[in-house]
Amino acid sequence: MAYAPPIVLGPQVSADLAAGAGREWLVTDGRGGYAMGTVCGLRTRRYHALLVVSGATAAARHVGLVALDPVITLPSGTVIRLGTHEWASGAVEPQGYRFLESFTLVDGLPTWRWRIGDVVVERELAMVHGSPSLAVVHRLVAGEATLTLEALCTWRDAHGERHAGGDLPTVPAADGAVIAGAYRLAGPNWRPAGEWYTGAYAREEAARGLNAVEDLWYAGSFSAHLGAGEALEVSAWAGDLDARPPRPADVVDAARRRAREVAAAAKPADGTEAALALAADAFVIETGTPDVVAGYPWFGAWSRDTMISYEGLFLATGRADEGRALLRGYAATLSRGMLANTADTGATEYNTVDGTLWFLHAVARHVARTGDTDLAAELVDPLMSIVVAHVAGTRYGIRMDPTDGLITQGVPGEALTWMDARVDGVAVTPRIGKPVEVNALWINGLGALAALRNRLGRDATDLTALRDRAVASFARRFPSPAGWLYDVVDGDDGDDGALRPNQLLAWSLPYGPAPDGGAAAFRAVSAALLTPLGLRSLAPGDPAYRGRHRGGPADRDRAYHQGTVWPWLIGPFTDTAVLLRTVPPRLLCGIDVHLSEWGVGSVSETADADAPHRATGCPFQAWSVAEALRVRQRIR
Repeated sequence: MAYAPPIVLGPQVSADLAAGAGREWLVTDGRGGYAMGTVCGLRTRRYHALLVVSGATAAARHVGLVALDPVITLPSGTVIRLGTHEWASGAVEPQGYRFLESFTLVDGLPTWRWRIGDVVVERELAMVHGSPSLAVVHRLVAGEATLTLEALCTWRDAHGERHAGGDLPTVPAADGAVIAGAYRLAGPNWRPAGEWYTGAYAREEAARGLNAVEDLWYAGSFSAHLGAGEALEVSAWAGDLDARPPRPADVVDAARRRAREVAAAAKPADGTEAALALAADAFVIETGTPDVVAGYPWFGAWSRDTMISYEGLFLATGRADEGRALLRGYAATLSRGMLANTADTGATEYNTVDGTLWFLHAVARHVARTGDTDLAAELVDPLMSIVVAHVAGTRYGIRMDPTDGLITQGVPGEALTWMDARVDGVAVTPRIGKPVEVNALWINGLGALAALRNRLGRDATDLTALRDRAVASFARRFPSPAGWLYDVVDGDDGDDGALRPNQLLAWSLPYGPAPDGGAAAFRAVSAALLTPLGLRSLAPGDPAYRGRHRGGPADRDRAYHQGTVWPWLIGPFTDTAVLLRTVPPRLLCGIDVHLSEWGVGSVSETADADAPHRATGCPFQAWSVAEALRVRQRIR
């Protein structure tokens, strides 16, 4: 059985501020909450903390315990502070990262090791799966010392900051304290403090053009005198504050056992597949029904991301039962033939043209791979309502054009495809008209639904006729003189011949239109768009191309789909390569290596279009991981 190989980073990364701060780790609680930070211990994001608690939705998170800063007192009386913080003044103090000997990720759990001469301190942490509960274990591996852990706290929305002004309510409790009435800390020898540390600075927020300064509450400390092999264990939890979680060392052990079970359920062929299966686990959550976090640290659930990720997150990892429940739950959100897109903004939105069509694909893949005809029978009529609504017309101008059977969509100011960035309320890539991937998904959905109806012994001639007509229109309308497919036809400005990766879905989907000329289009896409981390969203040389996905929100949104690399697109690219029998050797090597480059053990949301393709966006992204795992299994 293959296991996820350890990722070990020595002092040239972990004890180097720039290198260590550029790599992040993540541990999740199975509910949408998490612990997250950097390899070197520097908090570079407002989202970095040891206890981040999800709320009514996965995106409604609050930051609680920010840090447990270790302080070592040697027998000589020398005091060494092992925490690392950056301040608005520009100072980095303390500089505990300098003592790091290694950072290791094993079974998805991070371990730090500090060395101070012959004294070695190791930190492990884990979360209780299914509960907003953190366990932290500090063990003295060698030597003798007194260890103190200083608790820096807050209680605020994960997307904001909190500043000094009055006390953060800290109420004594057995072995610790309750903070802001929201979460509890417990461990040995709690000593209350009560002081604001002002001006904590998050450099990544500054780089993103956002507020980068907040204040932290020093609530108190835990301590113990340790000899070699002895440990200081601390728990932090929200929810039922009277229900103390298991001993931290037992939580860590349980998390390791569960991680190996998760990896084994995917039946990985090698360590990389095991690592991707373990990475996938972070995105599958339970909130009454199974759901998917699109990306950490700032996204919640988005139906488009969920359905693109579905096969990789659920079917490739042995989670078909959970997936079945998820699909049933999402089917219940159908309205006017559209799947709810997200509730991250505080209200349920239906602002997507492709998410619903990806849902058709996800259900079809579930039934094809599992033989679950009961689910097919339950959902076939709701799925048929999608087709009926699209033929008649639904929100945002989404409708089947009666003249050619293709889907047209869009209204000014909205961006309904996956290329959905907007700046000042204006869509960067509006794509009003008939986008190529939307119509590939429409044709695929008609074929998939026809296959489901046939499987159930129902007549599907109406669907087949709709699909045949759309396929013929697709073959007539989308091929461009340049040798690839138009990205949009019948748009406000005519047909858009920009070279983008969206056309790959015409060949990658099981029931897609697969027009002639696939080999030539694939060569064009490969030559201009393929990078080690995925595909560019626009070809270099296009006037709208942007090589770097950096800067403030407007700068980043303008670049989001105008060249920026998207790892998830390696899925459609690989599927097309398989169809055309042109799978290049070592196709996924760049993504495999990426597992230790940024979001350690996972795959990023995006990367710069220009070399060296530095990662951007969320360090941990569901569809990036899901598609890498799915196609690795396909091309074994």
